Amino acid sequence: MKRHLTFIVLLVCAVTSAQNINDVLRYSNENLKGTARFQGMGGAFGALGGDLSALNANPAGSAVFNNSLFTVSGTHYNRDNASRYFGGFSGVTTDDVDINQVGGVLVFKSTGNSPWKKVALAVNYDVVRNFNDEFSISGNSDQGIDNYFLNFAQGIPFGSILLQDGEYIEDAYLDIGSDQGYSTQQAFLGYYGGIIDPEDLNDDTSVYNSNTSYNTVNQNFIRLTTGYNSKFTLNMASQYQNNLYLGASLNFHTVFYDQVDELRESGYNALSAIQFVDFANLLHTEGSGFSFSLGAIAKLNQNVRLGGSYPSPTWYRLTDDFSQRINSDLADDDINFINFGIINLFETYTIKTPAKLTGSLALVFGKDGLLSFDYGYQDMSQAELRPLNDSSFSAVNSNIASELGAVSSFRLGGEYRIEQFSLRGGYRFEQSPYSDGNTIGDLNGYSGGIGYSFGGNRLDLAINRTEQDFNMQLFDTGVTTPALINKVNTSVSVGYTMNF
Repeated sequence: MKRHLTFIVLLVCAVTSAQNINDVLRYSNENLKGTARFQGMGGAFGALGGDLSALNANPAGSAVFNNSLFTVSGTHYNRDNASRYFGGFSGVTTDDVDINQVGGVLVFKSTGNSPWKKVALAVNYDVVRNFNDEFSISGNSDQGIDNYFLNFAQGIPFGSILLQDGEYIEDAYLDIGSDQGYSTQQAFLGYYGGIIDPEDLNDDTSVYNSNTSYNTVNQNFIRLTTGYNSKFTLNMASQYQNNLYLGASLNFHTVFYDQVDELRESGYNALSAIQFVDFANLLHTEGSGFSFSLGAIAKLNQNVRLGGSYPSPTWYRLTDDFSQRINSDLADDDINFINFGIINLFETYTIKTPAKLTGSLALVFGKDGLLSFDYGYQDMSQAELRPLNDSSFSAVNSNIASELGAVSSFRLGGEYRIEQFSLRGGYRFEQSPYSDGNTIGDLNGYSGGIGYSFGGNRLDLAINRTEQDFNMQLFDTGVTTPALINKVNTSVSVGYTMNF
C-alpha cells in the first residue's frame, strides 16, 4: 500500500540545482526521431518540407505536399553506454522497439484564380524523446555515501530527527520531510539507516560522525530510466502563388519519466562497523506541455529554396514524486518500511524551455536528388523554472543562467534518386548546452537510408547513430567526483507512406 504526503516545499528542496538543470535539458532536447526519410537525411528538412516529421523543423513544410498521405514509422533503439570512474570501467547495452511516428496530411488545391494555390491540414504524432536507458558506474572511490548524509546532517539538532513515542518510522520520514525539509529528512534516513550517529545522545547535539571506516570503498551505481516525451502536432500551411509556403503549428506534449538510482557500497576496512550499504532513489515525473511554431519556405528558383522557422518556448507543467530506500549492517530493524511505496509528493511546477531559431537552405536537382542544410540557435541560459516569484527557484534559475549557454546545431542531408530507389545520408552536430563544454560534450550523429517507391506508396529504411560524452556526479553533495560516460545510440527505423 502506498502512502503519500504532499511537501510544503517544492522540488528544488529535494533535487538539487544540478538535477534541475538536467530536468531543463531533458525536456529541451528533441532527439532525431520521426519518419525514416527524415532520419535518413539527418533531419535537414527546414527548407524542404514534404515530410510529416519535417513539421518539427518548419511548419510550412506541409504545404509542399502535392497530395494527401498517411505515414507510420517504427524504430528499434540500441543504446551502448560505457563509463569510467576511479579507474573502473563498466558497460551496459539495451534495446527496445517503439512506434514512434504516426501522421497524415490533407491537401486542398484551389480551383479558382486565387493566389493561394493550396491549403494543407496535417496531424502528426512523434516521440521526440525516448527515455528508456540504463547505465552502470563502478570504481573504488575515496568518497563514500556517508559523506552524503553527513553533509545534510551537520547542524541539525539530533532531537529533531528522533522517532516520537508510538510513531511509525515511515510516518516520521514523511512528516520530517514535510515540516522540516529535505536536509533534515536525509539526516533522519542516514541515522536510521545506520550510516551516521550523533557525537553524543543529547537532543541538542548537531554534530554527527560516520559509522564507516575506509581508505577507498567499492561503489556500484546503476541508473535506469523509462518513459517518453511525445508531441502531438496540429498544423496548417498554405502555398502562395508558386514560390512561397507559410505555416503554423500547435504542439501538445505528454511527459512520463521514471528514474531509479541505486548505489551499492562495500569494501570497507575489516574493522568497520558497516560492511555494506544499499541506497536507492526513485523520481517519477509526469505532465504536459504546449508550444507553437511559425515558418516559411521560399523558392528562389527551380533549384534553390530558403527556409526559416520559429519554434516558441515550450511551457511544461509537471508534477514529481520521490521515494527512497536504504539498508546497511547497522540499519534500524524497521528501515524496510521506508521503501518505494512511501512517496513524497511535490507541488506542480513549470519549466519553460527556450525558443529556437532555424535557418535553412536546400538545393533541388529536379528529380535526381537534393542537398539540404539547417542551422539552429537556442539560448539555453534563458530556460526557467517557474513560478518566478518563488524564492525556492531563484538559485536554480541563477545556476541555469550562469552554467548554460547558447547552442548552435547543424544538420546536413542529401538524397539521390535512381528510378524507384532513393539513397539518403545525413550528418548532425549539436553544441554542448554547458558553457564549459565539459559537463555534457558536443553531440555528433551520422545517418543513412534507402527508400523504394511502389508508385503511390513508399517504404523507407534509416539507420541513425549519435555519440556524446557526459561527466556525471553520482550525487550532488558528498559523492561529487564525476564519472565519464560515453553514450552511443543507434536506431533503425522503418516507415511506410500511403498516398491518396
